[in-house]
Amino acid sequence: MKTPESVRTESTAALMLGGIGVVGLGAMGEPMARHLLAAHGALHLAGRTPRPQLVAAGATWHATYRELGASVGALLLMLPDLPQAREVLFGADSADTGAAETVGASQILPDGVLAGALERDGELLVLLGSTSSAPGVRRLGAELEAATGGRVRLVDAPVSGGEDGAIEGTLSIMMGGGEVDCGHAESVLSACGSPVRLGPLGAGQVAKACNQLVVSATILALGEATVLAERSGLDAGAMWDLLEGGYAGSRLLNTRKQRLVEHNDSPSGAAKYLLKDLRCAGEVAQATGTDAPLLPVLERTFSRIVEAGLGERDMSVTRRYVEERSGSPRTPGIESPKSGVRIAQNDE
Repeated sequence: MKTPESVRTESTAALMLGGIGVVGLGAMGEPMARHLLAAHGALHLAGRTPRPQLVAAGATWHATYRELGASVGALLLMLPDLPQAREVLFGADSADTGAAETVGASQILPDGVLAGALERDGELLVLLGSTSSAPGVRRLGAELEAATGGRVRLVDAPVSGGEDGAIEGTLSIMMGGGEVDCGHAESVLSACGSPVRLGPLGAGQVAKACNQLVVSATILALGEATVLAERSGLDAGAMWDLLEGGYAGSRLLNTRKQRLVEHNDSPSGAAKYLLKDLRCAGEVAQATGTDAPLLPVLERTFSRIVEAGLGERDMSVTRRYVEERSGSPRTPGIESPKSGVRIAQNDE
């Protein structure tokens, strides 16, 4: 991880745009805000719930998003999705018009970030840390430029690494946007991990969709394998300790191994967000004409996990899902039916 001194030097160009702000101070956003504050020496915040600890550490709290917009030149949004981002940027009652050419200054409401940004000289660079639809992100970027005469631009910058990565400042940050804009974004976000430009606006979302495809498949396989091992009389913990050193090893196994073994899916990285991300990946597959065999299976499975009321649980809930849908275990060592495969009633 880069030192605060080196990041401060690299961020000079970004700071010329104005201060740095953050909206979305949840499990990911708050530790990222702490790294940004430590690296850049100042930070501007706004939101529904004040953060006195961050203010005590040196951050400035703004009562409204408009005030925040008038104070920053770079703004990181760590929000659930595009509707929340639009509300913060355009104002509380703004609506997605669906077409950038219909967006103008009249769409900017007085309580949003954009109203404040247009009160000051200079430009605003919005860094979208949400995992969202790539086409939707491109449309939002076009709307921002149309509504502000090009003074507000967008870089998509979804992250991977979970809460641990946010706390440690080791996130993988997947950026999409213009080269100059991504250069500014890199100097701002280097305090939080490794930002890399992967292409034009929307590229970060495509990369995150690919990431979540792998994560979803892996955590489902880990949950299923844990149940198989336990029902066969194996010590699942010892098995994962051994397999972690082979091709089955991964950061996901490393961070979720204990949860799987201890049957602990208490809320952390919520499974419901994987479903949202898989649907974004499905949009990418459709847009690119990719006949993806795994995506529909994963989306169907995580949809059932959410429908079963388990969406708020940690993604390691896949172990519980497989266990509960399988019914009572057979005694290990007894010959299985001729097919050797147990077909669940819900399989299609």
